Amino acid sequence: MFFWFIATAVTTIACAALYYAAARRTVNASVPDSAVSNSHFRLVLAGIDADQAAGKLGEAEAIAAKAELARELLRQDAELKKPHSAGPDMGRGALLACIAAVAVISLGLYAWLGNPDMPAQPLAERPEIAAQALDLDAAVARIEAQLAANPDDLRGWTVIAPVYLQSGRFADAQNAWRRVLELGGANADVQTKLAEALMLGNGGDATGEAMQLLTAAAASDPTHVMSRLYIAAELTRTQRYDEAVAAWNAALALSQGGEPWLQAAQQGLAVAQNQGEPATNAAETEMIAQMVSGLADRLAADGGTITEWTQLVRAYLVLGDKDKAQAAFDSAVEAYPKSFDRDDLDAIALEAGLKLNGAAQ
Repeated sequence: MFFWFIATAVTTIACAALYYAAARRTVNASVPDSAVSNSHFRLVLAGIDADQAAGKLGEAEAIAAKAELARELLRQDAELKKPHSAGPDMGRGALLACIAAVAVISLGLYAWLGNPDMPAQPLAERPEIAAQALDLDAAVARIEAQLAANPDDLRGWTVIAPVYLQSGRFADAQNAWRRVLELGGANADVQTKLAEALMLGNGGDATGEAMQLLTAAAASDPTHVMSRLYIAAELTRTQRYDEAVAAWNAALALSQGGEPWLQAAQQGLAVAQNQGEPATNAAETEMIAQMVSGLADRLAADGGTITEWTQLVRAYLVLGDKDKAQAAFDSAVEAYPKSFDRDDLDAIALEAGLKLNGAAQ
């Protein structure tokens, strides 16, 4: 009912606009004050002279601009001298009848053919709109061309670095984040993003430069969570459990209670506290195994959402079955090849030491 109220109101407004446009009325044919027009053109001319004096315009460009301004002035004078005529005469009754017919036909056709209760259609299911989406490759090519011409463009490097990472171009992402560090100076976020690109390019291994960057990021910002999560995951992966416990606790101390990484961090802490063994008792293990079996069979047969794949990988990790967790992760990557669809899943896999750039990358 509310929809029809809105539709009727919009139709009424449209009909009123049609009536105003078609009705005969007196047209003000008086010529505007020429002084106002001349003042405008003098201002534009002064602007051209100022740009030429400042070096923004060359002599040839300034001459061309003045010539165009002169043509515009002549065109406007000619327009002002043309007689102005009113619209065609139409009887008031005939005009109202036509507008009423338009309103009735419009609302009637929609009542017959339309469906206001239909839910919004996702963009991915509207090919005529999706086809108009920006071509990512073309956009990347344009940014790369701009960076080739201006290699000190900090904003350009900052924009293209995450695109490289999401596209699996880890070496290019590493180079882009290095340029951001060089041009913008060191900060915890950029250091962590460079470390992430290094880890993804090395199958999740954070030893060497990546670990140095993460340590520097955590030391420079006491509230930086992501660097601490990566450090804790790497310490757990390399079986330095005592240090890992301290690192997990440092990250968890920064939680407000609702973060998406909280559950994974708690599980990581439990694994580190148990020297690499998941912290579950026999009853919990049996219950989880039954749930996992059913979920795995359904996903293998029918597929599922990225959330369900994430639950399956996390469950295998809780059970301590890293091989099945890796296999489930590989299947999820095959089902969702674009890395930006798998942010949470990739983070969990990285923390658990799974191989991220497998056959699907």
